[in-house]
Amino acid sequence: MLSVVGRPLSSFGISGAVTKATVAMADALAKIPEVEIDPEGTFKYILVRVKVKDGDVHKDVVRGTKSAEYHNHIFEKVSPTMEALGMECECLGGGKIEHNSQEKKLRVFGESTAFGKADHSVSVEKLKSSFSNYEITWSDDKK
Repeated sequence: MLSVVGRPLSSFGISGAVTKATVAMADALAKIPEVEIDPEGTFKYILVRVKVKDGDVHKDVVRGTKSAEYHNHIFEKVSPTMEALGMECECLGGGKIEHNSQEKKLRVFGESTAFGKADHSVSVEKLKSSFSNYEITWSDDKK
C-alpha cells in the first residue's frame, strides 16, 4: 500500500494491520449520519466532534431532540453510542433548532448553559447536507 506521498507505508513504520484498522475506523466514521434531529418543533441541539479513538480522523455532527430537557442529556445518549463504534466524542457547544417541516424551514439560535454556544455557522452547513431543500438560517440571539 502506498501513502499519499507515493512511498510505501512500511517505509514510515506503519504496518498493514494498523493501516487496515485505521481505514476500517475511517469507514465507520464516514457511516455516522451528520445530522439526527426531530422532524418538527423547537428543541435543544448540540454540535459534537466524533473522532476515531487514538486517531486524528474526525467529523462534526448535529444532534437534537425535544426529549432532552438539558443539552447534556443529548450528549449522554450520543457518547456511549459512539464509544460502542470505537469513537470518542467532544461536545463543541449547543443551542436550539426550530424545525418547521410544513414551511421547510430550520432556524438555529441560542446557546447551551453547560457547553456554551455552538458555532451555528458550522451547524447550518451540516443541516444543509441533510435538508438541501430547506431555508436554513441562524442567529446569535438567545430567543
